[in-house]
Amino acid sequence: MSDLRVGSMVTEDNGEGAAVVMVHGLGGTSNSFQSLMPVLSGYRVLRPDLPGAGRSAYRPGIASMDGLAICLTECLQAAGIGKAHFVAHSMGTLVCQYLAARSPDIVASLVLFGPMLEPPAAARTGLKDRAEAARRDGMAGIADAVSSGSVSAASRTANPVTQTFVRESLMRQDPAGYASHCQILGEALAADHSAIQCPTLLVAGENDPVTPVDMASALSSRITDSRLVVIPAIGHWMMIEAVDTSAELLRGHLDGITS
Repeated sequence: MSDLRVGSMVTEDNGEGAAVVMVHGLGGTSNSFQSLMPVLSGYRVLRPDLPGAGRSAYRPGIASMDGLAICLTECLQAAGIGKAHFVAHSMGTLVCQYLAARSPDIVASLVLFGPMLEPPAAARTGLKDRAEAARRDGMAGIADAVSSGSVSAASRTANPVTQTFVRESLMRQDPAGYASHCQILGEALAADHSAIQCPTLLVAGENDPVTPVDMASALSSRITDSRLVVIPAIGHWMMIEAVDTSAELLRGHLDGITS
């Protein structure tokens, strides 16, 4: 394993083979996908911390989904990779949709966990308020609210470590970087789905309050070559709440394309 650095962005670089780039969501880091790494043997896996998240310093000049998508393009260029499979969670799924629409030649396929179409009006207001709260009060209150509200009740009971993981991920965020991502997401519109032509797997949680099944279904109807799988009794963090199922779906999708 090594670290690839592009500007302020730090990317974990593991393995050899066809390239897979894993893009975390709001409040996430490269660790959001750690539970899936064991099934990715035979692939070269890049896991960036987006600027302002995890180990990547906040870059004030990045203020849009397009800006974050360009960061991924720069990451691939620095790694000497011409084309990759992109795996993403939550906000990261929207970043990857933008990337697939603007640079289809570098996207072999998409796997979108907790897939996002665009934030509804109420969520946009909530994201603006959350950005202000992060800048004013830091991350503790946000971490408590997100970790309790985005994990399903079944997961909190059966596997309490899930909620702990989510809270820790939020607590480790730089408040300014997190606020910037809230602002970017709160202002984002849907991608141009007519331009996305790659095979796409969408994985939704049955009890996800952040990106509900109806949103995933609407997104699937807009992407031509897509398939939607709903995992029962799971919330927004399916890679942690339903590790085995998520890993099986991911590996099956990748192997079905690269074989």
